[in-house]
Amino acid sequence: MSRLPAEDHAPYARPVGVPDGFARDDRPAPRMPAPQPAPPSPGEQQAFGRPDGTSGGFVRRPGTPPQPRPAPTPPPAVAQAFGRPPGTTGGFWAQRPPFQDRRYTQAEPPVPYQRAFGRPAGSATDLQRAPGATPYQGGELPARTWWEEAPRDPWRDPAADAALAPAPPLADGHDPAADGAVELDKKRRRRIRLGDVPVRIAATLAVVALLLGVAGGMAGYFLGKAASQTVLTKAQPQYNDVDNSKKPSTVGEIANKVSPSVVSIEVRVGNSGGTGSGVVVEADGYILTNNHVISMAATDQSGQAKISVYFVDGSISPATIVGRDPKADLAVIKVDKPGLVPVDIGKSQNVHVGDEVVAFGSPLGLAGTVTSGIVSALDRPMHLSGEGADSDAYVLAVQTDASINPGNSGGALVDSQGALIGINSAIASFSSGSGQAGSIGLGFAIPVDYAMSVADALIKGEKPQHGSLGINAQSVSDGTTDGVLVVRADAGSPAAKAGIKEKDVIIEAAGVRVGSVEDVNAVAYTHKPGEKVTLKVISGGSEKTVEVTLGSA
Repeated sequence: MSRLPAEDHAPYARPVGVPDGFARDDRPAPRMPAPQPAPPSPGEQQAFGRPDGTSGGFVRRPGTPPQPRPAPTPPPAVAQAFGRPPGTTGGFWAQRPPFQDRRYTQAEPPVPYQRAFGRPAGSATDLQRAPGATPYQGGELPARTWWEEAPRDPWRDPAADAALAPAPPLADGHDPAADGAVELDKKRRRRIRLGDVPVRIAATLAVVALLLGVAGGMAGYFLGKAASQTVLTKAQPQYNDVDNSKKPSTVGEIANKVSPSVVSIEVRVGNSGGTGSGVVVEADGYILTNNHVISMAATDQSGQAKISVYFVDGSISPATIVGRDPKADLAVIKVDKPGLVPVDIGKSQNVHVGDEVVAFGSPLGLAGTVTSGIVSALDRPMHLSGEGADSDAYVLAVQTDASINPGNSGGALVDSQGALIGINSAIASFSSGSGQAGSIGLGFAIPVDYAMSVADALIKGEKPQHGSLGINAQSVSDGTTDGVLVVRADAGSPAAKAGIKEKDVIIEAAGVRVGSVEDVNAVAYTHKPGEKVTLKVISGGSEKTVEVTLGSA
């Protein structure tokens, strides 16, 4: 046998100590001892080890009898909650001897259930028939229950504690038929009655009531829809324009004539409210009043606002706001009431200082109040801004000494013919710190011409227009003459176009002496945009007359 070269001997040589060749030897190899496992750690021994005192494997060898192992003792709390009662041995599921003559019974059902679903009076049998038995014939009932006739109960465990038993009898002293809850007709059919009304009649009445409710709901829907779609505005309102330059009438005659046209207005918003007055100016239910009377309802966001109108005949009607003008402190509301008597509408040009006048309204909530006096002054500049309202109006008011108090607002001021010449709107008074101000003979009304121009626009659905000079001014006085100093006249404003410059002083507007900014605004507001107003102005130490075409406020 040739030997390997020296350089090949190392890679292919046998391991050290191995004398045999690489070929397989058929001789049995000597058995090597099994390696001993490493001992478990204390944690492994606690988690997976055998209980103390237990030897051998966990799996019982075949043919080896089971060895009973003592059950661990439960904690006291577990034993108290789930343990057997004292003196009781054995399991909870231990078999008991079959029932003999006794059976478990259930609790007695309530009397109404017995009356409605119990057996007929005098019957002790069950309502159920045995499986496979022929149906009952002609009201005959079996003498025995099916489980008493059947040899066995195929669905019941004979060792179980529960068993079927006859239902308990009806409560003593209660007869279902006595109260009329359950009756038998001629065919021995049950009839459950609701009180003394049979079910069929009750069902018929329920259907009739349902149909009536549906019909009423549909009628209300269409009526409400028609009412909500009623147009509040009117293209051509008709007023009772009269000639108020005739012979005077007595106060009594005026009261009888005008009272049906004057109303009391109540506004409620939640727990708040107020009262005022109004005047019927059109037969279709249009009522003129002050904006500050109804502004609480107009600006309410809660949806709880309610306006009620009280008439002289004692009737009450809900009202809807047609429109309002805070810059004139006027508003129009509407009621749906037939037979209204509109007031006669006079002319402001026929009103003179000293004329007798009569005031109508509801001062302090006293509806139907009538007071009389005279016209104390005309074209009295006034700034009307009711407390708690959004009114910010400037008017040339009619001043009167007729008694006017809170609550007269929106009422009628009429002349000696009973014709409307103004809307009562404000009073001047010495108010005390402890109470509400009262009349001292200085009342103010919005002139009828101006009031009706605003009302006509609101009824027609238009926006009332007010004039403006377009200046910033302040009230001034040199000790002898009061006037309005022009602080700024914006380029392109009506005043600038008429040649009015800064530091000019306006002393008269449209024939009315003006001594304050409120006076100038009152003159401009009572005219419409596009109308011409003549101003007397002191400019550069000399007086001049300027004609201004008003713009829009």
